[in-house]
Amino acid sequence: MSARGRRRKSHDDEPEFHDERWMASYMDMVTVLMCMFIVLFAMSTVDQGKFEKLANSLATGFGAVEVGSIDTAEGVVVPAEMIDDVAEGFIDKTLTDAQQAVAEVASLKATEESINANLSAAGMAERVEFFIDERGLTMGLVGTDSFFAPDSTALSAVAVAVLDAAAPAIVHSALQISVEGHADKHGQSATFATDWELSSGRATQVLRRLVEQGGVDPALIGAVGYGSARPVSQGSSLSEMAQNRRVDIVLLSTLPDSVRDLIPAAVDGTLSQDTSETSTDAGETEDNAPATSGH
Repeated sequence: MSARGRRRKSHDDEPEFHDERWMASYMDMVTVLMCMFIVLFAMSTVDQGKFEKLANSLATGFGAVEVGSIDTAEGVVVPAEMIDDVAEGFIDKTLTDAQQAVAEVASLKATEESINANLSAAGMAERVEFFIDERGLTMGLVGTDSFFAPDSTALSAVAVAVLDAAAPAIVHSALQISVEGHADKHGQSATFATDWELSSGRATQVLRRLVEQGGVDPALIGAVGYGSARPVSQGSSLSEMAQNRRVDIVLLSTLPDSVRDLIPAAVDGTLSQDTSETSTDAGETEDNAPATSGH
């Protein structure tokens, strides 16, 4: 065999290498198909709410929806109860007890004036006595012969007129209310075993009228009977004993004890209102501390 033939044979025996770049495109296609089936599977069990959020998010992200500018000041959501707590704490820290007591007296006097205006319009202003102390505003129905029949808990026409006139202002105050019945030492009764039953029964009738007809929130009101244990007059005459036959409607202050203790002094004008507990200059202390009681 010639040398040329040997060279041709050796050339023909060399292995052939084929171009395999097509496999990259093939793998890309397989990957895309796999992703498509995964998406289809996920969409077959899609949560409608989440899907809508996703669609809106994508639409916004690609500029299909205009969202405009965002007001970050209005975007902060604070629970109402947190706002109340913060506000109350702020007042406690910025106002002295004396200042809070003076403000409370002003608020209670405004409520008294509102009740009195309604009573005057109904011609009943002379039937009620008011006073403000550390408990709050007391509206006294004194001389219960005008409000109740003797030895009875039934409200008279005068009592109904007084309570109906006062109710709107009482409701507007939104304060806790204590209805307190009192009696004189009238001796044994054929209807009531003791003064406790009589006084508590009258207080309950006043409470029911305020709630059922006056619109007072039942959660804000309660009734109690003190019998003849808390007389305002120690005399034995008919007029003095009549002072002890009474029902008090007390609008209770909700301030801390340290503030309420200053209310009597704020009422009679003897309360000091020094607004600072310490001086702005270092080392300087307050000269006059708020008074803690009246005369």
